[in-house]
Amino acid sequence: MNNSWRQQELVFLLLYAIIFYIIIIHYSLQLSHDHYSKLYGLRPGLFSGQLNDASDAQWRNFRSNLPILTFVFGLFTSIANILRAFYNLKAEGMSIVWLLISLAYLSYLHGAFIIFILSIASANFLLVKIFGQTKYFPFVLWVFNLSFLVCNRVYEGYSFANFGNRWAYLDKFRGTFRWHICFNFVVLRMISFGYDYHWSGHNTYVDQEKHIRHCTTCSSGKTCYKMLQASRQERSVGIDKFSYTLYLCYLLFAPLYIAGPVISFNAFASQLDTPQKSYTLKQVVWYGFRWVLCLFLMETMTHFFFYNAFAISGIWKQLSPMEVFIVGYGVLNFMWLKFFLIWRYFRFWALVSGIEAPENMPRCINNCYNLESFWKNWHASFNKWLVRYMYIPLGGSRRKLLNVWVVFTFVAVWHDLEWKLLSWAWLTCIFFIPEMIVKSASTSFKVDNVFKEFIFRELSAVAGAITITCLMVANLVGFVIGPSGISWLKSVFLQAQGLPTLFGLLVTFYVGTKIPSKGYIRVEERGYDLNPNIKHLQLS
Repeated sequence: MNNSWRQQELVFLLLYAIIFYIIIIHYSLQLSHDHYSKLYGLRPGLFSGQLNDASDAQWRNFRSNLPILTFVFGLFTSIANILRAFYNLKAEGMSIVWLLISLAYLSYLHGAFIIFILSIASANFLLVKIFGQTKYFPFVLWVFNLSFLVCNRVYEGYSFANFGNRWAYLDKFRGTFRWHICFNFVVLRMISFGYDYHWSGHNTYVDQEKHIRHCTTCSSGKTCYKMLQASRQERSVGIDKFSYTLYLCYLLFAPLYIAGPVISFNAFASQLDTPQKSYTLKQVVWYGFRWVLCLFLMETMTHFFFYNAFAISGIWKQLSPMEVFIVGYGVLNFMWLKFFLIWRYFRFWALVSGIEAPENMPRCINNCYNLESFWKNWHASFNKWLVRYMYIPLGGSRRKLLNVWVVFTFVAVWHDLEWKLLSWAWLTCIFFIPEMIVKSASTSFKVDNVFKEFIFRELSAVAGAITITCLMVANLVGFVIGPSGISWLKSVFLQAQGLPTLFGLLVTFYVGTKIPSKGYIRVEERGYDLNPNIKHLQLS
């Protein structure tokens, strides 16, 4: 294929994408206008005469508390940074400062129930110190933390009355936020602390040569974030850093306490000692300004497109297949933007405080073409945690087909004890199997001429379209319609009226997969590292 054909193809793909989004926006506006009176969770908006979709409780609570949250974090961070500069504090000193700040913050959030958090955390610390250097420590650590993860949910955070009538009066001081919801992230940090202490006696190996070979940033002589973060968390800190004060500071660190991003103990302790230098002050300010622009985008979206309200109101079951697809697609984009804003808000405050946590959602949901890429770019910091503390200890790629079931089942239980989340996890695993088989088979396929390059491109685009469709189904089942909705989805799309819509969305995702970034699609980003001599496949 000559360059002229490539350019014509790219023009066609871009025109298709533009027309697609025009149709989506038109239908979305029409749907919101026609059905707003039947939807739950709509409130008066910021724009005159315009309603706002406040049906998502998580986003509604975050948005309503944003002013006070910003004031509190701004005050806390200013105090911590001033004390660091004035007294030249290092890890131990800063851990005391941030621990006191975080305890004040948690006392407001959870009231007297902070006692449960400190009690479980202290028990975990003792367990790590007693059994941390034994060979059966990982088993003990997982049993302890999984037990509390499940029990916290089953007993809804416990009650002081269960420990005797004389303690019952403490149940009145519940604070403003349920502690056992936030404790999911504390469990991840407790496990990280335990493993990093367990591994503190030996240096884990980082394959720098392999990474540099596949990373354009590192191969150019610079250091990418992925390599910087890997070196931080792989490099064990001194044994003196595994103190009780630094441990509690890590678990309760205010900017990252509620929602993360997740950071390893090694990375946290090293940056508490020496603040991050990856971001200059100008870059941190620009990071915050971009977040404000994204917040404006979210406000615009929720004022004109009531996707989530359709999902929780059940109205979409009365819609046509085309309308169901639009609402489902819109819900996933709403979820992506919601978590994007929440995670980046807390990461921004960590950056201001001198701690660089991994970036969640470094890539847009509409720019992920396979399951592996999607999970590396959704809750990316959690993915790094899962790889480091679960996937590799379980055997890594040698037992990949088995490991994905264990990992995703844990992810479902970690989120909540619900059948629809387990259904989501197991559906994702089922969709992973053919992708892994295709990737394994593709290693024998060498892209060494134009025709094979064309075949590879087309098959990759088709696989991408199918994968995106499967991702939509898995996430809608897990977070919106539940496992009972699978039969309903089949009845909508696998019949005469729904088949054209199903075909149309597959074509659309096929086109979206083919539209390149800057004219290229990187082979290794898709997971198809077929030939080390071919760095990119040119599509335009």
